[in-house]
Amino acid sequence: MPLAVETFSNANGGNAFLKAISHPIAADKAYALFQNMKQRGDLAIYDPLNQAPVFGQIYDLTSLPLGDYFIQKVEQQGNVLAGLKATPVTSLQNSKARQLFITAFDVDRFLGHIRHLLPREIEIISFDDLRLPEFMYSDVRYLSLINFATNFVFFRDESGHHTRLTTVNYWGSYGAKEPALWCRLYDEQGEVLAEWCEKLGPAQSAVILDSRDIRARFRLPAFTGQLFIHAIGIAGHDVMKYALDTYGDKSHILSCTHDANSWPADFYAGLPAPDDGEEVVLWIQNNYPTAIPSNEIGVNAMGGSQVARVARSIPPFGTHRLSIGELIPDVRWPAQFEVVAGKYFGRPRYEVFTKDGRQRIAHVNVERTDLKPDPKLSKLGKVLGKGHILPAPILPLDRFSSLILPTPMATEQKELPLAALVYDASGKLVSELRLGNLRRDHTTLIDVGLHLEKAQKKLASGYGHIELVYDFDAGQEADGWLHGLFRYVDRKSGHIAESSFGCHIFNTVLTYRNEPQSYAGSAPGLSTRLFLRLGQEPYDTFCHLIYPASTPWHEKSSTTLFLFDSRGAEVARATATISCSGSYLWRASEVFTERQRSAVGKAGYVMVKDDTCRLFGYQGLMRDQEAFSLDHMFGF
Repeated sequence: MPLAVETFSNANGGNAFLKAISHPIAADKAYALFQNMKQRGDLAIYDPLNQAPVFGQIYDLTSLPLGDYFIQKVEQQGNVLAGLKATPVTSLQNSKARQLFITAFDVDRFLGHIRHLLPREIEIISFDDLRLPEFMYSDVRYLSLINFATNFVFFRDESGHHTRLTTVNYWGSYGAKEPALWCRLYDEQGEVLAEWCEKLGPAQSAVILDSRDIRARFRLPAFTGQLFIHAIGIAGHDVMKYALDTYGDKSHILSCTHDANSWPADFYAGLPAPDDGEEVVLWIQNNYPTAIPSNEIGVNAMGGSQVARVARSIPPFGTHRLSIGELIPDVRWPAQFEVVAGKYFGRPRYEVFTKDGRQRIAHVNVERTDLKPDPKLSKLGKVLGKGHILPAPILPLDRFSSLILPTPMATEQKELPLAALVYDASGKLVSELRLGNLRRDHTTLIDVGLHLEKAQKKLASGYGHIELVYDFDAGQEADGWLHGLFRYVDRKSGHIAESSFGCHIFNTVLTYRNEPQSYAGSAPGLSTRLFLRLGQEPYDTFCHLIYPASTPWHEKSSTTLFLFDSRGAEVARATATISCSGSYLWRASEVFTERQRSAVGKAGYVMVKDDTCRLFGYQGLMRDQEAFSLDHMFGF
């Protein structure tokens, strides 16, 4: 059975309580607390907030010497916890328990309610015994989301493979005085390799955590595992965002992804099936201090009902390398898989190994279980124009193949009525491809170059972008959660990179269900603030900015590219004007001089800002003719 917990609600946000009880430090304290409770014996639980069942999903309450289970809410009478039936707390005075475990934080107010019922000499235990040290608080309210700005990072340093996390102290801009990153590194078995606190510099200063440096600092053996990061002393933003480069001692080892999404989900989708000669590996990383039981998680072909289960347990905070071809051997690209995760792990990475020795890393996306088709969307076309748009780059066609695979991303999504619009860099609509009403198990792959060749059309600029949009002439089922997988093949080197993302409503003053999204505040979001990390030698950085518009917007963007050094000081700036429905592909080496780039040091970065429109961006690294990486950008 999947974990019976709510990790994230689109109505209420994240579940800070779940993070509070499953935090690595809380887990250490819980293990010690359980040992003490077992030794003392005769234990009762009082659960005033109905939080014990969630706690029991993470920790084994049946291992405790439980004799009574008390509740405050009368409607919970008869509920069962660890084999015990719930009884009203008014009967506590008759209990023979030597210990009372109150399953709530800030226990004093609950003690005041029941002090007259407590047996003499009973020991009081509570979730307050699991609290983090005070230096880790960002808010005096313990269960505030900003106290649990945590995330897990795929982290590896072995066999010539390295990982580098890059972000910025964006919390300083919101007033945080002394923010830091509390880090704990786990190996594949979930054993702790290292633990440290990384102090951050001034507001907007760069942050780099490189596996090669950390391995040397702590004299570690080779490892593949996960890095747990907790941003502490922060303000204004409770999400730990980062870019993650995977690079190697050999020039062809290069990929990039971004933050792992810190709220584990029931399902993930957009996992590609292996092409001929490929191995697809899903890196499953347990986010909890309890093991994932055997046969609890699995994978099925998208649109199929047969789930292939993982027949082994995964230890607490452990990492498991799952070869999809061994689990489901007969499914091939462009088919795709659905991951049955049961809320045990956050958005996972997958790694593709090719027969020529190259490899690439990308991530799957959260598949929504709470979303149903929205009948209003088909009726809003005259008002919202193109409505939801999923934009993706078309890299220079003389060198790259650009492949697009629409991906179902909600469990209720049975059909996808889609069209693809091809634009050149100037914003000219070059071609329209109607894909029809795709079934959930479709294998429709768009090869943009091949499509244009057959249509006898060209991109005057040599590159551009494609937009997936709903086609309500083909079908009526749409939910506003359209996703796609975008794969790019360098025909000269054979290197491949891929990314995936979802649609938004772009650049219209009209709003619908909190779209167009805003970085801060309510919709509409009509400005741009994108982070672009700069690669270190021998890598050059490239960026593909796209200006999508659901309804006609400003004819040209007013985009500024700010170059910052590692301390967050501006070194240089450049401007760009992008046509509405157009795009701009540029390299850092072409926009900023060698002297300017040298001045920023190894941790320089670029902020892409525009107050006139919302741009969507993709970024990557390029190493001559040997390798490249690509993923979409993020803002804060």
